[in-house]
Amino acid sequence: MKFIAEIDVMPLKALLDPQGKAVGMTLTGLGYSDVQNVRIGKHITLEIEATNKEKAMTIVNEICSKTLHNPIMEGFEYDLHEG
Repeated sequence: MKFIAEIDVMPLKALLDPQGKAVGMTLTGLGYSDVQNVRIGKHITLEIEATNKEKAMTIVNEICSKTLHNPIMEGFEYDLHEG
């Protein structure tokens, strides 16, 4: 079966996000004063061949843990659906 993983990697909330801060300041300068707490992260899409959803989830967790995020600075969440 083919599965599609939509993965979001974001800076941990406890850490500063310089990119998010820069974008937030730019938006404020453009008149969007109601926008606050901008965070910048990564969005990754993967296609995975696996025998079932549990196996696909295991693969996604391993990939995220080993390569896509830095656990000291980032967290990840994903959505997995059949493709």
